[in-house]
Amino acid sequence: MARGRLRIYLGAAPGVGKTYAMLSEAHRRIERGTDCVVAFVEHHHRPRTEVMLHGLEQVPRRELPYRGGVFTEMDVDAVLRRAPTVVLVDELAHTNVPGSRNAKRWQDVEELLAAGIDVISTVNIQHLESLGDLVESITGVRQRETVPDEVVRRADQIELVDMSPQALRRRMAHGNIYKPDKVDAALSNYFRPGNLTALRELALLWVADRVDEYLNEYRREHRVSTIWGSRERIVVGLTGGPEGRTLIRRAARLAEKGAGGEVLAVYISRSDGLTSASPKELAVQRTLVEDLGGTFHHVVGDDIPAALLDFARGVNATQIVLGVSRRRSWQYVFGPGVGSTVARESGPDLDVHLITHDEAGKGRGLPVARGARLGRSRVIRGWLVGVLGPVPLTWLLTGAAPPVGLANDMLLFLTLTVAAALLGGLFPALASAVVGSLLLNWYFTPPVHTLTIADPKNIVAIAIFVGVAVSVASVVDLAARRTHQAARLRAESEILSFLAGNVLRGETSLQELLERVRETFGMESVALLERTGETDPWTCAGSVGPGAARIPEDADVDVPVGDHMALSLCGRVLPAADRRVLAAFAAQAAVVLDRQRLQSQADRAKELAEGNRIRTALLAAVSHDLRTPLAGIKAAVTSLRSDDVEWSARDQAELLQAIEEGADRLDHLVGNLLDMSRLQTGTVTPIIRETDLDEVVPMALGGVPEDSVELDIPETLPMVYVDRGLLERAVANVVENAVKYSPPGGKVLVSASALADRVEVRVVDRGPGVPDEAKGRIFEPFQRYGDAPRGVGVGLGLAVARGFAEAVSGTLLAEDTPGGGLTMVLAVPTAPAGESRRGGLPTP
Repeated sequence: MARGRLRIYLGAAPGVGKTYAMLSEAHRRIERGTDCVVAFVEHHHRPRTEVMLHGLEQVPRRELPYRGGVFTEMDVDAVLRRAPTVVLVDELAHTNVPGSRNAKRWQDVEELLAAGIDVISTVNIQHLESLGDLVESITGVRQRETVPDEVVRRADQIELVDMSPQALRRRMAHGNIYKPDKVDAALSNYFRPGNLTALRELALLWVADRVDEYLNEYRREHRVSTIWGSRERIVVGLTGGPEGRTLIRRAARLAEKGAGGEVLAVYISRSDGLTSASPKELAVQRTLVEDLGGTFHHVVGDDIPAALLDFARGVNATQIVLGVSRRRSWQYVFGPGVGSTVARESGPDLDVHLITHDEAGKGRGLPVARGARLGRSRVIRGWLVGVLGPVPLTWLLTGAAPPVGLANDMLLFLTLTVAAALLGGLFPALASAVVGSLLLNWYFTPPVHTLTIADPKNIVAIAIFVGVAVSVASVVDLAARRTHQAARLRAESEILSFLAGNVLRGETSLQELLERVRETFGMESVALLERTGETDPWTCAGSVGPGAARIPEDADVDVPVGDHMALSLCGRVLPAADRRVLAAFAAQAAVVLDRQRLQSQADRAKELAEGNRIRTALLAAVSHDLRTPLAGIKAAVTSLRSDDVEWSARDQAELLQAIEEGADRLDHLVGNLLDMSRLQTGTVTPIIRETDLDEVVPMALGGVPEDSVELDIPETLPMVYVDRGLLERAVANVVENAVKYSPPGGKVLVSASALADRVEVRVVDRGPGVPDEAKGRIFEPFQRYGDAPRGVGVGLGLAVARGFAEAVSGTLLAEDTPGGGLTMVLAVPTAPAGESRRGGLPTP
């Protein structure tokens, strides 16, 4: 019997419409004449979903007693006896009641598939077993019901039921997902926009990977060798050299330009195990590519270009990133190189990027001094060609080949001299000219085997040979010297351009500049030292690298900057030619240090100006808001002391009440003013300790009428780690503000819930609300929404509340209340030793 086919509707969160889509598919199949039944569908009392069950045959469920109640589960035996063509099974990750046929519903589905029955099911992305920890870190809710990823991956068809977070929240607010009494809690916790956006991204990426598997499987089955650029896959070819880091970062930037881009770094080693790659550098590059979200691969192949292209086509790559070859120009006589070969054979469906990389900025320093500009190995090869090369040439011309004449013999020896000049410079060429002239005189100039030259014409010929050889060697050496000077000047100009650009734009900090110095000159450590006077001790203004010098005398290289500053480098002694650029670095380091100090002074001046502004605003507020309650108190006291009027007991009580209310208002205003002053001067010192939230919040409600607030603080909340007094003042200010703007007769809801390692206190009102563009301004000092003179106060309540919240490592944000109004969310950390009890909503 053939195995049944499994179709899964995958969603990012409850309520996106998975069950509705499954039932719609069932109706379509029944219209086509397919025998389709419902084995288990949970509509959760959603009217639209419940209506879709009409007209569908439902297999009776099995009733199971458990802990004093009766629960219903899918009756697998009844479905097998019915033997439909297609069966609907909702909530694939569901855990069956103990006593059921199987522990998990997906195991029931496996039985139905094995019996040849096609199954249509649903599952949310958070129920995939591999994503449990990630979903918990996002939502703070641990999913207890999970399904193995392999079960979902084996599905013959997976369809994503997608919905934007905003649309899902609107559906929630309209009561289409949960009952009205659960809507506010759901929107405030699990169904927050950030949670829904992250879950949606997880679902989209998971389905994209599954589609990619389908595509690769299809290409393998149909032997499709060409690349289908469904999304950008960038292969980075690594050699183990330091330029690999540059290539990886460049590939990551290319991948970011396209949605879903992927970076695959590959290192190809030969099958004989011989390699010149640095294992340490490869480990660093592996870590770098993994940190950037890519993958690292190690491939064995003797033909590097072919192995690289085979790997790229095997992973359906669209681009290859390679570094420009590090080979010397003469080495191209042995072949075009890996980059050129890959670019030639890649074909039209695979783009190849050759990335330049400059080692001068990665620790190898500026071009070395003239004596070593050609490299030690190259100079040795020049000496071998110039001194030993004439010997086999002489043997070849005297015995193994027919005579060609003295003129041709000289040209052949001159060729060796030119080759020695190209390889090793002037001195190997001069040696080659001397050796060649001696051999020409001994073996080819009559009389042979003597140093005597009989024919004066031959004397002239040998002299011309020596002159030409010396001239050619000098020209070649001069060209090499000019090339070296040009390369050095180019490197210096690039460095100076970097300094002039970045430093003047303020894009380089002192640490970055010192690090640039260390890398450019290949030093171990760099320090900028300064002192105030000739006899004062040196202090370190900034340093990079281990073992930085503390005084200029301890450094290998010391560059003075003015009279009281020095740039000190440790590692090696630099040649005099490098000190010109180093002096530019030192001068710019002093400029950067001065700029940082000026910026710090500017910031302090800005803080002082802000303080002056606040003091000015404070005086303006005091002149009106503080005088108003004082005027009321003064008038009431004057009336009570008046001898002209005899006040009744009721009138006296009203006047005393006015005095009390004015004093309370005055105390509240003065308290907020003092609190803001403490926040502005940084003198708030919180005493952090474990605190029970349900003991703090009720104490904060003493300043509002008892019937104006509805309190919902669960006793199961974890302990919070805050300053009790500051938290109480913050909650009090937020609640008083909410009560002030609530409509007459309306109550403010104060609730709390645990989320990950924080506890959120939500103060919900049904007032006019605040536009999104004004939500940030309401937390500024002396701000009252719309400048409305409603109630009393100087506009410091929310500013003080946010300041106290931040003082205890918390946050205070404003959100819209579903249905109208404003919700203030105060989040504070839980106690380190406390265990957060996390609760979630049903996740159908």
